[in-house]
Amino acid sequence: MRPIFFVSACGLALAALSACGPSTPPTARVALDCPSEEGDLKLKSAAPDKKTCDYLSEDGDQVQLRLIPVTTTYEAALQPVEQELQSEQTDQATTAADAKAGAESADAKGANASAIAKAGSDGASAAAAAQKQAAFDALHDAHEDAERNGGQLSIGTNGVTVQDGEGHGDHADINLPGIHISADDDKANVNMGAVHVDAGEDGATVRVSREVRLRGEAFTRARHGFRATYILAKDNLKDGWKAVGYEAAGPKIGPVTVAVFKARGRHHSVSDDVKRLVRHNGGI
Repeated sequence: MRPIFFVSACGLALAALSACGPSTPPTARVALDCPSEEGDLKLKSAAPDKKTCDYLSEDGDQVQLRLIPVTTTYEAALQPVEQELQSEQTDQATTAADAKAGAESADAKGANASAIAKAGSDGASAAAAAQKQAAFDALHDAHEDAERNGGQLSIGTNGVTVQDGEGHGDHADINLPGIHISADDDKANVNMGAVHVDAGEDGATVRVSREVRLRGEAFTRARHGFRATYILAKDNLKDGWKAVGYEAAGPKIGPVTVAVFKARGRHHSVSDDVKRLVRHNGGI
């Protein structure tokens, strides 16, 4: 983050920052601001009340931006959206041999570093970054140990895998402050602060949720806003989708801006275009 320097009454009196900051959250949004384009996303339609807007990418990805109310908690408000996305799964997982083979052929060290750096890149403190580095070091050591014994350790879309020289699977457990990784030969569970990943042979489920400050509240201690991400990158999704999910943000008391997306490619993170739409409308 680039530092911002300014001169103001608040800046000259650090002790009075809380008094200079807004005393109440920004006015709640009543309609979405839906630009005709946002990066690769093109606006296809918008409801007359501007509570929903539909976008399409050149690759065929679909994004619906929604403004939903909060009656109890924002977590409860997002539950129906999550259930809607879960219904996109079929009963039987389809075969994804090509995708699996490609993931397993990736360099293990690069995959380890990328997975952990991505999980902790957004808003990580120095202490958290050190913990994540320690986790990577542990995985790196495990990888080298496996290689010395003719085996391999890899982290990919199908989880964390440890194999011996004869191809037999093993179990891996890494527990550090704020970081927990548990993996068998066919599934893995990764928890790093606000990031939670459950991965198996049929794909992965990713959840991220954290409290944030709303726009205009940079110098207040209270965090009146939130961000949440939910991704299903599964092999058993309907209609040829490779990943479905949502990116959500806004005041905890609502209304909440949610971008529900369906992707043709196996996305392991929400696109920057979707994030910009959500953050702008969510006011964070």
